[in-house]
Amino acid sequence: MADSESENYVEGNTYHHEDFETVEPLSAHHSENGQEIPEQDEEVTTTNSLGGEEPAEEDRYAPGTWLKNVDPRAPTLEQDLTLLLDLIYWRDVRKTGVVFGSMLLVLLSLAFFSLLSVLAYLSLAILTVTLSFRVYKNIMAAVQKTSDGHPFKQYLDLDITLKEEKVSRVTHTVLQHINRSLLELRRLFLIEDLIDSIKFGLLLWVLTYVGAWFNGMTLIILLVVAIFTLPKVYETYKVQIDNYVNMARNQLNTVLAQVQSKVPFLKKKAKTQ
Repeated sequence: MADSESENYVEGNTYHHEDFETVEPLSAHHSENGQEIPEQDEEVTTTNSLGGEEPAEEDRYAPGTWLKNVDPRAPTLEQDLTLLLDLIYWRDVRKTGVVFGSMLLVLLSLAFFSLLSVLAYLSLAILTVTLSFRVYKNIMAAVQKTSDGHPFKQYLDLDITLKEEKVSRVTHTVLQHINRSLLELRRLFLIEDLIDSIKFGLLLWVLTYVGAWFNGMTLIILLVVAIFTLPKVYETYKVQIDNYVNMARNQLNTVLAQVQSKVPFLKKKAKTQ
């Protein structure tokens, strides 16, 4: 059949070109219903039943996506340290006063009474206060015909359980300090450095007099008082204290230099370091 003819023969039937509908080719980015078809390199997302977009399957396990389920408000060790420093430096005078006064009262009680007696009396005092407040609130609610609920509801709902992550961090930090202390004590007792061991011996000799003057509980009370007073005093008078400390350090270095110059083996040891 010649090419010029406009007829086609298929299984004995005659078809003309006019019998066929002309169809426009599909666009590279659109389907038959007019929706856009993403290219191969584009990210494909799905829609959940709530109407929001869900990430692709490979994005669900991308690095960092698991952090979306972590509560950023959970307290960390740095935040706990910041709260402790705020107490020591009296940032909130009322809060620090309550904490410092309570600790000092308990320590003074332990200095005169046994531990069991202090725990029993302290627990009894707390129970008396909470019970009296609960009865007072119930009476006021009955008189005013109101229902305010439990007066300690916010404290009953408070989560006071120890978190495993926090306990693990604190334990790791404590173990690091213990290991460093053990290594330092071994170095001092086995005379790895002669001068450091002599200084350590002088410190122990001074502590013998301190132990003769004060007992253990008195030292703990003095330590608590020093923690809540010395940092604030140093923060207030930092410039003056630094000047006196530098003067005392220079005098001490001068004395040590004179001693090392007169004692041959100490001078030799200092040069080898």
